Amino acid sequence: MTLRLILGDQLGVGISSLKDTSKKNDLILLCEVKTEATYVKHHKKKIAFVFSSMRHFANELRAQGFNVLYTAYDDPQNSGSLLGEVKRALAKTNKTDVVVTEASEYRLRDEMSRWDEQLAATVTVLDDDRFLCNHSAFNDWAEGRKQLRMEYFYRDMRRKYSVLMNDAQPVGGQWNFDAENRKPPKEGLNVPSTFHTTPDAITTEVMALVEQHFPDHFGNLLPFHYAVTREQALAALDSFIETRLQTFGDYQDAMVQGEPWMYHSHISLYINCGLLDPLECIRRAERTYYDGDAPLNSVEGFIRQILGWREYIRGIYWLKMPEYKEANYLNATRALPDFYWTGDTQMNCLRQCVTETKENAYAHHIQRLMVLGNFALIAGIHPDEVNEWFLLVYADAYEWVELPNVTGMALFADGGVVASKPYASSGAYINKMSDYCKSCLYKVAKKNGPEACPFNYLYWDFLTRNREHFAGNPRMGLIYKSYARMSDEKHDAVADDSRRFFKALDSGQAI
Repeated sequence: MTLRLILGDQLGVGISSLKDTSKKNDLILLCEVKTEATYVKHHKKKIAFVFSSMRHFANELRAQGFNVLYTAYDDPQNSGSLLGEVKRALAKTNKTDVVVTEASEYRLRDEMSRWDEQLAATVTVLDDDRFLCNHSAFNDWAEGRKQLRMEYFYRDMRRKYSVLMNDAQPVGGQWNFDAENRKPPKEGLNVPSTFHTTPDAITTEVMALVEQHFPDHFGNLLPFHYAVTREQALAALDSFIETRLQTFGDYQDAMVQGEPWMYHSHISLYINCGLLDPLECIRRAERTYYDGDAPLNSVEGFIRQILGWREYIRGIYWLKMPEYKEANYLNATRALPDFYWTGDTQMNCLRQCVTETKENAYAHHIQRLMVLGNFALIAGIHPDEVNEWFLLVYADAYEWVELPNVTGMALFADGGVVASKPYASSGAYINKMSDYCKSCLYKVAKKNGPEACPFNYLYWDFLTRNREHFAGNPRMGLIYKSYARMSDEKHDAVADDSRRFFKALDSGQAI
């Protein structure tokens, strides 16, 4: 006699809360609630994607003979919270137990830890076994280590699941082919289209609901082409494997104006909400390599993102929360600039990345890290504001994956838990890995002055402001030696340009 609650990022029949379900006696509850849709103002596309996927999943469960209770967002009786909907469901049924798979975000798991006291029912919270490394296994791996580097975790996961392995050795004789995955874009790249679906009646109804109830949320709702069912998500995986995986490795760091999707898979939102299983994606890519249909650098790079980085980031999140959310190692204080919302900036790289994020609820990892995150780092923007922005603008964003990526990788706000050095760079990196600089008002070749690319002088200003944090970092020694060799005039120019830029930025001038 169990009520089984399914959350919006648990949309797979293999979820632990559905195991051993009695189709005769148990009731499955899914609900669209205000607290989850608005704790940050999620991108309109994300809300439409999640709600439509939930509704399709509910229909899939019904077709398999499960009893399903579904609360739509605009139901007049909707209490607006998960707890309220569970109370309502218990009040109108004879259920005495509640079963739910653990929430993926700390705030919700913390809330659920008190449900036993608030509900007239026994609440059982199950482990989320969709992940390939559970909490205790990650904690065991981390215990006693001075540094928690992803590379060594990844190697252990490769061994555990025997992925791209020849007995005890990695296929190809090395664990990581990242050095082969940094080719800059070249003329004439033929980028295949990403996977598209046409909204059906359910999705169309959800889109109308989003326009009505979330008009002030960030982002463009149209066009909408994301998969919203498992069948469609599998087709999206097939599309990537067949049309883009072969070239993914070479150009996974490349950025091209007018090509927001590049050769990436665009399946993280499907994995994170449960439509795809991470291990099935890994095995599919691995099989493609063994069949001779994709090179090792592409397949290993794709697998590393899932088996390595995704699992590692989730482990860091739960290991370090809740204190991790407060981390601000560099004492950054600046407010997030308005152009992160509007794209209204003369820095073309930022304009492109913000505009594409607004249009698609998507940007690939180098756009997020080395353009959007890099600017936030060297400009000293407060981690709270950067984290909120990243959490609400992307369709694949949940705090467990967003927070360590932003606080740890992009902002170095955790003081080196995730990254061994800050991912700060001048305009030279962006120029190498993109064609953005060709269409920019600023000149990437200029290091100082009003026409200079702001990344150039802000990079050195960032290093100067944070010398006490990085001077002893062995990976930063050569950089500070280069700064020391610069003339006093160069140092003064960096300081003057940075003051001028920040004055304009803080006063709301166009920059």
